[in-house]
Amino acid sequence: MAERVHPADSPPQSGQFSGNFSSGEFPRKPAPPPATYVIQVPKDQIYRVPPPENAHRLQLLSQKKVNRSRCRCCFCSFLAAVFILIVLAGISLAVLYLVFRPEAPKYSVEGFSVSGINLTSPSPISPKFNVTVRSHNGNGKIGIYYEKGSTVDVFYKDVDLCNGALPVFYQPAKNVTVVKTALSGSRIQLTSGMRKEMRNELSKKTMPFKLKIKAPVKIKVGSVKTWTITVKVNCDVTVDKLTAPSRIVSRKCSHDVDLW
Repeated sequence: MAERVHPADSPPQSGQFSGNFSSGEFPRKPAPPPATYVIQVPKDQIYRVPPPENAHRLQLLSQKKVNRSRCRCCFCSFLAAVFILIVLAGISLAVLYLVFRPEAPKYSVEGFSVSGINLTSPSPISPKFNVTVRSHNGNGKIGIYYEKGSTVDVFYKDVDLCNGALPVFYQPAKNVTVVKTALSGSRIQLTSGMRKEMRNELSKKTMPFKLKIKAPVKIKVGSVKTWTITVKVNCDVTVDKLTAPSRIVSRKCSHDVDLW
């Protein structure tokens, strides 16, 4: 009997699989050859890790931001406190004004005598003035303390002829006080043109002078005294002659107050 000859196994063709399908196993795909691959990742999914020096710099910047925030908060709190104090002070002053209705004293020159001015000689002069000032305090509940350190000056044009001071005194509410003060100057040199001008004005019996008073005062409201306030009084006084007794031809006074 002739033997059967089986054909040799041929390699699997495309589309065919080899293996034991009855056991449920599938053929494994062949491993890809070694090569270089490029993987594309979306830009928003890339996370970078900063180098150590950048991380340290970021920490310093974060601390500076915290310190700046604290300083800003402290500065804002300080401004708020100052604003509140200013508002409270304004309210207090408004209440005091409505309760006491303060008004500034009124000043006038009641007497003004001159001596020691010789216009015929070119020698220096040493003038003397006796000035009487009237102060009227019309406030009903406010007294005025006139403190030390006042100045009283008499000018002709821009030349300071003499100086002195007011006495220290207290002026109560609803009071009129008349103060006399003696002023003197020493070796005042007048120019020839100024002497001629003064002789011309003296012939008309209109010799003009300027009286300037600067007085530190304290206001008394009830039992409370304020800080020192400076009162400035400027008076234009015209007299008829340069010898005592002289007559006041005209006078006009104005005043100003420096609260601080």
